[in-house]
Amino acid sequence: MRRLLSSKHSSFTMELIEEQQERYFIVVRRSKKGLSRGTIGHGDAETAAGDLTGMVYGGDGSARSSGTVKKQDTYPLTRHQAQLLLFVSPASRRLELLCNVQLFNAICALAQDDLVVIKHKKEFQPCLVKNLIQIGKKDKPGVLQMLGFELELVDTEHDILSKKTAPLPFFSAADIVQVAPSHLNTRQPLRGGIDLGLKRKAVSRIKSMPAFKSRNAKKESILLNTNGSDSIQALSHYSLEVGSMAEVISLNGLTVYGVIRWIGVPEGKKNCWAGLELDNEATTCSDGTFGTKRYFTCEENKALFVPLNNCKPDSRFLNEIHKPLEPPSVALLEDLNEDVPPVPEQDVLSHLVGRMRGIQGHFNSCYLDATLFSLFTSSIAFNGMFNRSTDSEEGISHILRRDIVNRLRRSGFVPAESVMKFRKQLGCKSFATEEKDPEEFITLLLKHVLRMEPLLKIRSHRDLPQNAYTHQIIVEKNQVRAVPSVEQLLEMSFVSSDLKFEEIPSCLIVQMPRFGKKFKMFPKIIPSTELDITDILWQLPRECFLCGHLAEYECVQCLMDHKLQPGKIKQYCFTCNTQVHTHPSRKEHAPHKLTVPDHLPEDVPLQRHQMQLFAVLCINTSHYVSFVKYGPNPQSWIFFDSMADRCGDDNNGYNVPVVRSCPEVGDFLSQSEEEMSTADVSQCSELVRRLLCDSYMCLYQRTE
Repeated sequence: MRRLLSSKHSSFTMELIEEQQERYFIVVRRSKKGLSRGTIGHGDAETAAGDLTGMVYGGDGSARSSGTVKKQDTYPLTRHQAQLLLFVSPASRRLELLCNVQLFNAICALAQDDLVVIKHKKEFQPCLVKNLIQIGKKDKPGVLQMLGFELELVDTEHDILSKKTAPLPFFSAADIVQVAPSHLNTRQPLRGGIDLGLKRKAVSRIKSMPAFKSRNAKKESILLNTNGSDSIQALSHYSLEVGSMAEVISLNGLTVYGVIRWIGVPEGKKNCWAGLELDNEATTCSDGTFGTKRYFTCEENKALFVPLNNCKPDSRFLNEIHKPLEPPSVALLEDLNEDVPPVPEQDVLSHLVGRMRGIQGHFNSCYLDATLFSLFTSSIAFNGMFNRSTDSEEGISHILRRDIVNRLRRSGFVPAESVMKFRKQLGCKSFATEEKDPEEFITLLLKHVLRMEPLLKIRSHRDLPQNAYTHQIIVEKNQVRAVPSVEQLLEMSFVSSDLKFEEIPSCLIVQMPRFGKKFKMFPKIIPSTELDITDILWQLPRECFLCGHLAEYECVQCLMDHKLQPGKIKQYCFTCNTQVHTHPSRKEHAPHKLTVPDHLPEDVPLQRHQMQLFAVLCINTSHYVSFVKYGPNPQSWIFFDSMADRCGDDNNGYNVPVVRSCPEVGDFLSQSEEEMSTADVSQCSELVRRLLCDSYMCLYQRTE
């Protein structure tokens, strides 16, 4: 960390220079020596091979062990940074904080009476910084004292809370989710160099400087603009990030709206800027370039770059948070009786994205909420099924169509009452109270509610077709690469079990290979955006694996042949089949003959049959969320969590569903499969990590 200070702070500058000479580090890649990511240590020397020798610290700040670590597996820290991060647990949170460069730099430079926002007791709270706290035993060799913060809650209506309130615990740097910009020049960061000399206590307050602020410092900290209370409330409930809906006042005084696609420091600038993709075109805007560099990609004349502090949350959605849930009007209910198409791609960000959007969760309903949101937000694969039902106006399919699907598409929000009404009609009390698996709910939904025929007709060349609504991938871990794609897993699952689709399904719901909610066979799975099922279709013409001519044979034993692209389905024309199986290692193979259509012209290219990914269900610690592709644009992705937040207590509160735009997911999935498989997940955004690491079920539909 580097700061430029005036001459009167020269002592602080010297302290910082001395700090920079310290060789503290954090491990960013798991070391062969056994050091976990997030471990903090101190390097005493550097070897000729580029290794650091020194010690690493335990959770209490004491030296745990000594040894060597490759310098390339570490990231350098100042002593102050190391002390702040050491108080953060678990270790993985240290790297998350370190990756948020702007926030971490601001936390390192906090001064007394600076305004911050913390997440405390599941709520966002504005606080004033009071002191920096040393934690751990002092004056002991090999001990690095941890640093935490002493904070004071701020009341958004009465500035500072009464002194009668219970004291807050000490907070780590990771508890701070936002730092308000300082409007005073006479401020100096709190540092960890002075101790009050407490001998036996493990905690001491640090006051390395008096607060160089006016008598009205607290008031000035709070009044960040002309409306102080509103500012703090906005600060404590909204943290602008990539995917946030925001508004900016343009030079001509007009308010423009858009979604933040990029945040960072552009070339030639010193402060943090935001790149927005606007709702409407403006002639002065670009397609994602600023200066000579591209930061994201969008339509021409829609990319606006402004300082981040010029942005504020989209006011069109702020009031939705505090509105009581009112019953819909009669006119709205009448509209809901009509078929409502999915929200058009260009309207999704303004119609669906925000708090109190999507389907409201209640009482173990996340599996159902995420499944319904995935099936009906953007896909029309099941729309025709509603017309087949003979239910009355109070029948279950009518409730699903009117109170959930149509309401979601028309108003962008489905209250928990509508979902509970639907759950109670599912025929089993446990569906209204207990957590279920999505595949169990999907089978019930499609078979008994929508009365659909099974989506999948699967057979082997020896047996009759078997019907199913979903397909569970079953593979051996050594049959595919370490980071497989869904297409690779599906092909391997079918070939190893000698299965084929008897016909092209209209919708394909694929369950990832995992056992229960905890055990995952693969730490990462790449969700293929296009699923080519040509080679696993029954009795359809296919290309020879080698020459591209019409295939006449398929060989299961060649599947894992290391000389023939292991993991790929092998089908051959007559000539290639003969040549391949003359090799001594393949003479025992038994390729079986394919059924080839008669009179197929040789010069006509064979058609490939592909399906399009339209949703992914994910699970982490028994909680289901979903990602939905809402249009043809590669960046058109949204993330949905029916219980992302909560207002009030457990007895009298309610869950707040949130829908977030996540174009970064589309950007990631637009890469080649090789790039995605080798990507460092720790450097990806939170939502990209969740998509790769927590996928439970992928949903595909026909492209025709």
